[in-house]
Amino acid sequence: MDPHDRYTQNNFWQSSQAANAALTGCYAVLRYSGVYGGAATPLWEETASPNAYNYSNSDGWNSIAEGLQSSTTGGIISSRWANCYEGIGRCNYFLANVDRVISIDEATRTRMKGEAYFLRALFYFLLENYWGDVPLILDPPDPSTQSNLPRTSRQQIIEQILKDLDSATLVLPLKYGSSDLGRATKGAAMALKARVLLFEASPLFNTNNDKNKWKLAADAAKAVIDISSSAGYGLYPDYRSLFLPENENNKEVIFDVQFIYPQEGNSFDLICGQYNSNAPLLDLVLSYEMKNGLPITDPSSGYRPDSPYLNRDPRLYATIVYPGEVWVSGSNKVTVTSSWFPITGYAMQKLSVYNSATKPPVKASDIKDGQSYINYIVIRYADVLLMYAEAQNEFIGPDPSVYDAVNQIRARVGMPNVAPGLTQDSMRQVIRHERRIEFAGEGLYYNDIRRWKIAELVMNSPIYTWKHTLIETRRFNPNRDYWWPIPQTQLDLNHNLVQNPGY
Repeated sequence: MDPHDRYTQNNFWQSSQAANAALTGCYAVLRYSGVYGGAATPLWEETASPNAYNYSNSDGWNSIAEGLQSSTTGGIISSRWANCYEGIGRCNYFLANVDRVISIDEATRTRMKGEAYFLRALFYFLLENYWGDVPLILDPPDPSTQSNLPRTSRQQIIEQILKDLDSATLVLPLKYGSSDLGRATKGAAMALKARVLLFEASPLFNTNNDKNKWKLAADAAKAVIDISSSAGYGLYPDYRSLFLPENENNKEVIFDVQFIYPQEGNSFDLICGQYNSNAPLLDLVLSYEMKNGLPITDPSSGYRPDSPYLNRDPRLYATIVYPGEVWVSGSNKVTVTSSWFPITGYAMQKLSVYNSATKPPVKASDIKDGQSYINYIVIRYADVLLMYAEAQNEFIGPDPSVYDAVNQIRARVGMPNVAPGLTQDSMRQVIRHERRIEFAGEGLYYNDIRRWKIAELVMNSPIYTWKHTLIETRRFNPNRDYWWPIPQTQLDLNHNLVQNPGY
C-alpha cells in the first residue's frame, strides 16, 4: 500500500499538476544552483576569455583562464557535468512517465514532451561541447545500469541532440501566453539547432573542413530568420535596455532563463558591481571601434589617448562602466573613479541594474546574494543573425545576405555599415569582431575562441588594467585545453570513464 504523506512512483503521475511540476523540475536545473545561475553563472564564463578577469577564481574560472584546470579543480568543471546529467535525468524521467497521466489532453502532453526534448538537447549540447565524448543516457535514472557506462562518441551525442531538437520543433508552438513565458518554443528549438550546427561546422569540430556543414548551419539559422515575423522576433531597438528587468521577454529573446526574487533570484548585480568578479579587461575596451567604424589603431579614426572613451561604439557605454563616466539620477551626478572597481578599473554594466542613464551606482549594502532577478538570455535574435552571417560567409563568401545580417546588428546602435567589397577572410574578421562586441559580458566569447580554434593565439598573453598595469600572464595549451577534464569525482564513481588527453 502506498503512503499517503509523500509521493512515490505509483502515486505521483496522477494529475496534470504533477506532470507540470515534473517538467518545471527539468527547467529548474537551468536556474540558481544549476547551469545558468548561482555559482555556474555565465557571467564568469567571460573571464576565461580575453574579455574579463576573475580575481577571486570564483568557481574555478581563473584556473581555466590560466590553463591550470585539472580533474580536481572542482567548481564549474564538476558542477556543470553534474548539473547537466541532473537535467538529463529529470527529462528522461518525465518522458518515460508523462503518458501515465490520463487527465492531460494529447495536445498539451505532446507539447510538454517537446519541451523536455529541447531541454535534454540543451544539456547534452553543453556536455559534448566541453568534454567531447560523454555517456549517452536516454532512460530514467537507474544506478544499477548507468553508473558504469563508458563514454559515447561525440558524433552520436550530436545525432541525438539534433533528433531531439527536430522532435521538439515539430510540436512546440511559436508563442505562449503571458502565463507561460520562459517555456521552450519552436523558434528556440530551431535556434539551438542552428547553434549546434554552427559549432559542428567550426574549425575545432569540423576537422575535415567540410563546407557542407557550413551550409547546414546557414540553412538552420535562415529558417529562424524566415519565421521571425510570425514568431515576433526582431532586434530590440535599444541595446542597453534590452538587458534591464523592465524589458524582459522582449522580441529579441528567443530563449531565456527566468529568474524572480525572492522565489528564485541570481547574483548578477553582485558579480558585476560589488564583487566585480567579472571585471572587464583593457583588451576588450580597446577592441571597440570608434563611432565612425574605424578601429582605434587607424590614424584617421579620431581616437585620442587622452580621451580614450570619446566617440566610441555605443555598445561600449551600454556594456562597461569606465573611469570618468558620469552617472545621472535626477539632479544628482557622480563621476566614476577607478577606485570604485579596483580590480581592472572597469565593471560590467550589462546584465545588472547598474545603469548610468537612470540611477547612480547601487550601494554595496543594497543588494544581497541571490536578490537580483534579470533573466539570462540563452539565445537572442542578434545571435541568429550573426550565426547566419558567419555560416553563409564560410560556405559561399560575403554575399548581400551576409552584409545585411551584420549591418542590421550595427544599425541598431547607430554604427556605420560594413565596407563593401570585402574578401571572405576580411568578412570573417568583421563577423568575429561583431560577435565579441555584441555579446560582451554574456559568456559567449570563451566558446567562440574555442570553436574558431584561436584560443592559443588570444589566451597566451598578458592581461592589463585600465592603466596598462600587468595583472598576470595567461596560458593555453592547444594540445589539452580545448577540452575540459572529466571531474575526478566522476572517475572515482565510474571506472569505465576515460580521462581526456593531458589531464
